[in-house]
Amino acid sequence: MTADSTAVGASLADAAPEVFWTDRPDRPAARPALRGAGRRADLVVVGGGFTGLWAAIQAKEDDPSRDVVLLERGRLGIAASGRNGGFVSPSLTHGLAQGLACWPQEMGTLERLGAENFRDLRDSLTRHGVDADLHVPGEITMALTRHQVGTVRDAYELHRRHGIPVTHLDADAARARVASPRYLAGFLDPTVGLVDPGRLVWGLADAAERLGVRVHEDTTVSGLDRDQGAVVVRTERGSVRADRVVLGTGAFRGLLKRLALWTLPVYDHVLMSEPLSAGQLAAVGWEGREGLTDAGNQFHYYRRTLDDRVLFGGYDANYHFPGRIDPRLEQSPSHELLARHFFDIFPQLEGLRFTHRWAGVIDTTSRFTPVFGTALGGHLSYAVGYTGLGVASTRFGARVALDLVDGRDTEVTRLQMVRRKPVPFPPEPIRYAAVRATRASLAAEDRTGRRNLWLKGLDAVGVGFDS
Repeated sequence: MTADSTAVGASLADAAPEVFWTDRPDRPAARPALRGAGRRADLVVVGGGFTGLWAAIQAKEDDPSRDVVLLERGRLGIAASGRNGGFVSPSLTHGLAQGLACWPQEMGTLERLGAENFRDLRDSLTRHGVDADLHVPGEITMALTRHQVGTVRDAYELHRRHGIPVTHLDADAARARVASPRYLAGFLDPTVGLVDPGRLVWGLADAAERLGVRVHEDTTVSGLDRDQGAVVVRTERGSVRADRVVLGTGAFRGLLKRLALWTLPVYDHVLMSEPLSAGQLAAVGWEGREGLTDAGNQFHYYRRTLDDRVLFGGYDANYHFPGRIDPRLEQSPSHELLARHFFDIFPQLEGLRFTHRWAGVIDTTSRFTPVFGTALGGHLSYAVGYTGLGVASTRFGARVALDLVDGRDTEVTRLQMVRRKPVPFPPEPIRYAAVRATRASLAAEDRTGRRNLWLKGLDAVGVGFDS
């Protein structure tokens, strides 16, 4: 049974157009903006999301005497780091299959580095006293159609071959975990965690300040200039001269024009429900609080929070010509589509209302994994393009960026994933037309289970687009 338009409309009637994770009375007060020219620092980090915060923390852990300044254009957590679903995956390669497709010879190393990064992330949060509700209930990938049953089985077998202790679930076992008439099969990956991304941002910022990082919010960087072996970071109200700069600006790539070649800003939409009642919890089960997703190209991701809400997002990601990023794009009919899908998966929850509706911009690349590099004579490094799977891998990306900007030859800087750039996106208007064609082809594959010639051609040259 599919929810009708009236029921969908009622579920969204009181949903605030705000991000749930940061729409809280205990949100920290804003740090002061940077003011005044002629400031000095050893390292300036541009961007106060996960990449920037992890870069600042690791830089101080490497060398406590290093003078580090972090600049965020708005409020901490206002961009992708505070808007995501909070899934914490150990994968550095947007999943095992994607990593094997791109770097089969390095995959053993990348799996080990991903596991080490996940372990070190947990240790860092404990060491710095960051309480972000991190827990590891695992993630279940569900089959919603007959052809996805085979996709799930193939993914299960691939993970088993690589030593990941996944569990295959037939329809009865999947529905016993989480009650939905749509579930036909699934597999549980126990290595995936969940976190409150808003509290993670705030906790990392506090940890950075305790280490001595100077954090400035509401500070837009307007330009970067080389000057006698240093970089002058210009802002609206001042400037900082730094020996090194790390750029962790996600989808916002104006400071370094070349990033437009490799990253594509894609809007992803999310809903958060009110807390479920005891009766609703009994009807849905989900006692393990696993993160959930499905095996389609256009996939949903959803989770039961620790206060028994349901976050539901994904599926209808949108690219706006010509790479437009605008707060007015955050509220759209995609939320109505998500609500309709939610009640299709969970018809027993019809009548549940959503309290928040929002969107965030994902910085995707043609291979779905980050792009790394240096600029300004090696005085600046960047790590962008996490394609929605950066809650954990941004810590690794920050490590790479620090090693690159400091000119260190390390295991991570020698990786082909770091050294080799993804295939660039074509210029507009070809880019927009290609995204539309790819999206239509992915939707067709979801309906039929068959990959058309356009998608096979993209596969052949190692190119993909986030749906």
